[in-house]
Amino acid sequence: MPIADKRAVALLSQLNVLENQRSVWESHWQELADYISPRKADITKRRTAGDKRTELIFDGTAIHAAEMLAASLHGMLTNPSTPWFSLKFKDRVLDGNDEAKEWLQGVTEVMYSAFHRSNFAEAVHELYSDLVVFGTGVMMVERDASTNLRFSTRHIGECFISEDAEGRVNAVYRKFKMTCIAAKETFGVEALPTSMQKKAIEEPYTEVEFCHIVHPRENYDPNKVDGLNKPYASIYIDPEDKQIISEGGFDELPYMCPRWLKASFERGYGRSPAMTALADTKMLSKMSEVTIRAAQKQVDPPLMLPDDGFMMPIRTVPGGLNFYRSGTRDRIEPLNTGANNPLGLQMEEQRRQAIRAAFYVDQLILGQGPQMTATEVIQRTEEKMRLLGPVLGRLQAELLQPLIERAYSVLTRQELFAPPPEFLQENDVEIEYVSPLAKAQRFGDIQSAMRLFESLAPLSQVNPGVFDYVDMDGLAKHIIRVLGVPATVVKSDEQVVQERQQKADQQAEMAEQEQIANQAQAMGDAAPMVKALQQ
Repeated sequence: MPIADKRAVALLSQLNVLENQRSVWESHWQELADYISPRKADITKRRTAGDKRTELIFDGTAIHAAEMLAASLHGMLTNPSTPWFSLKFKDRVLDGNDEAKEWLQGVTEVMYSAFHRSNFAEAVHELYSDLVVFGTGVMMVERDASTNLRFSTRHIGECFISEDAEGRVNAVYRKFKMTCIAAKETFGVEALPTSMQKKAIEEPYTEVEFCHIVHPRENYDPNKVDGLNKPYASIYIDPEDKQIISEGGFDELPYMCPRWLKASFERGYGRSPAMTALADTKMLSKMSEVTIRAAQKQVDPPLMLPDDGFMMPIRTVPGGLNFYRSGTRDRIEPLNTGANNPLGLQMEEQRRQAIRAAFYVDQLILGQGPQMTATEVIQRTEEKMRLLGPVLGRLQAELLQPLIERAYSVLTRQELFAPPPEFLQENDVEIEYVSPLAKAQRFGDIQSAMRLFESLAPLSQVNPGVFDYVDMDGLAKHIIRVLGVPATVVKSDEQVVQERQQKADQQAEMAEQEQIANQAQAMGDAAPMVKALQQ
């Protein structure tokens, strides 16, 4: 047995504390997975791959509702077919600089290209699924040699989260298994303990447990660029031998750990719509089981048999013949159980409605009907935004913002961006969300502008000067920003001023030419009169 590493022992001790803190959530997560996300129902239970996991489910309403909410979040926040973020300058003066706009547009295109080449769409959808069921999702963003970015959504049962004093996730501890041959390829055979090296040769596909710890590094030299002098430490440990296998670092926290909702006194983990719907889901499953049994009794009811006279077995197959004594009432009859299926079905539908409400299904599927006016569409969209607005704010802070910043930093270190203009600084750029949900939230600003014009229009009939109070150029710029129009298709202030000056010059020239023409015509008309007077 090798001598335990003191640092490894200390880190494993910290992991043990986090395990104890998380233990109060695990039974709850297991129930959620059993009824709503059965493919991940191995938190407190240990299941084998391919094992049946739906033995408790008799109704799939909650499963479908959770899948719909996850898919809706994917489409509304990070839709791969439409832009969902853009980069802009903090200093609005730079918006009018063609060189700066061109560079910023190039950076944005490189980032989108990296996202599309990677597995981001699959990983983020998995993250949304975990988020709506368990209330907490964990996704890791790493550098990839072929696609530049690699995303990995981790099972909540593997991860242990730590927060700083402000409630932000600052460390993630992960316990996972991999085969010996995979460990050999990942870390190198020399880094593995002797026992594991032997297994890698004799039993290469045997799974062994590892711990991966990412936490802030207290002491490091920022002037050095090696992995041991980065702000976040990355340490792999063999928990059996208590040995450090590998150590490196990250410039940023590579984990994104969004929470759906979070109580102030609960540290680390969040609460989800599935937790709200769990009671109704369990009740619906039980009611559906009873209803199925009642329906089965009606379709294939129990039989009443006389207590004597029947020596032959009862044939219940179609066309089966059963004999009874002629002239008697001793015959085989179905038993009336008095089942009331309509009542059970009504109660089940009530539970289904409650589950759909918990997952916002009714709001998500609101579409534009044939009789729906544009105003009604806007009102229903605003209602959706009011419901998801608080969640969107947390997702922007805990998922989208760190995700884009992490991706930007990883791509920058790979030198995939063109060199910025000399007058630009790193802090000149900030993120703007232009996803359908973000646009819908900001659409109220445009509606306010439209209502302004509607209100001032009647007044302009009496006093045309009322529109002088509105800065039309400023309003146009604001609407362009709200709609998320690409900077490359928007003219700069210099271009607008130049074109307006050209138009003014052209109009002045045309007016001058028209004046000269009118004067010439007037002189031509007066020529006969002058000639007559001279004669």
